[in-house]
Amino acid sequence: MRYVHDEPKVYDAIVNFGVETDTEDPHGAVVREAPLPSREVLERAALKFVGTIEQIPPAFSAKQIDGERSYDLARAGKAVPLAPVSVTIHECTLSAFEETAAGVAQCALHVSCAGGTYVRSIARDLARAVDSAAHLTELRRVSAGGFFAERAFSLASLQSGSVSVEPPIAALDGYPSQSIMPDEIVSVGRGMAIETRVEGQFASLIDESARAPRRLVAFAERVKTESGDRWQPRVVMRDA
Repeated sequence: MRYVHDEPKVYDAIVNFGVETDTEDPHGAVVREAPLPSREVLERAALKFVGTIEQIPPAFSAKQIDGERSYDLARAGKAVPLAPVSVTIHECTLSAFEETAAGVAQCALHVSCAGGTYVRSIARDLARAVDSAAHLTELRRVSAGGFFAERAFSLASLQSGSVSVEPPIAALDGYPSQSIMPDEIVSVGRGMAIETRVEGQFASLIDESARAPRRLVAFAERVKTESGDRWQPRVVMRDA
């Protein structure tokens, strides 16, 4: 899986304002209450969260501290000294505002970001930036790289055979591909390097014969040899 593009990660969330919890979701204990913010100040503040920013992860997270998970320390009531980390946020937009006379009680949050970003903490810090408090009540990842929730199937539907998954080549979208000949298919199946005919550091090696249109044979990395650049198979999908 390390060769599969899983970024950007895109999330949809619901943010409730006025209350911050220790878990940054509705299941935690209330740690702070603050007035509701206005829509205008929220929209201005959200713009400042786009780019590379410093973010302190949630205490209830899987971060490691001296060999222990942060959430284990937090559940035990111990202090969780998490340092800020750099995260990249490509998009941070707000919509579906539920406004009261006192301010915004709830809104939808849409985030596109790099790995390692905590959407719970975006909501926390957004509220703090406007002198309010907040926590998430819903969070859903809608896509990761070329994988989309709308194209997902349930385990039950797969087990029943009522649907079929996309071919492996679909997971390698964005990489160059090279069609290979029958003798090269044999070599690749044995883990042997073959001639490069397309540019790139990595490539999908494809069998485009009539019996197997665009069938992924292997994923390969360009290596330098005495006879020139070659494709060295890193993941082989079929036998020789």
